[in-house]
Amino acid sequence: MYWTLELASYLEDAPWPATRDELIDYAIRSGAPITVIENLQQMEDVEGEHFEGVEDIWQDYPTQDDFYFNEDEY
Repeated sequence: MYWTLELASYLEDAPWPATRDELIDYAIRSGAPITVIENLQQMEDVEGEHFEGVEDIWQDYPTQDDFYFNEDEY
């Protein structure tokens, strides 16, 4: 299982919080690449576990704080 920014971007608009099965269903319905679906299927399925965002799936997912620019300038 590996994630890239491009692959993770397919889950940004997912209906959070969501279970693994809900994310798989969303990825299929939204036309995400097969790699995204395979990555989600490889995740451990813990009953009742909800993910709050992409960061819960990929801990190294970059956030706004990881980029060093001032949004007020734009």
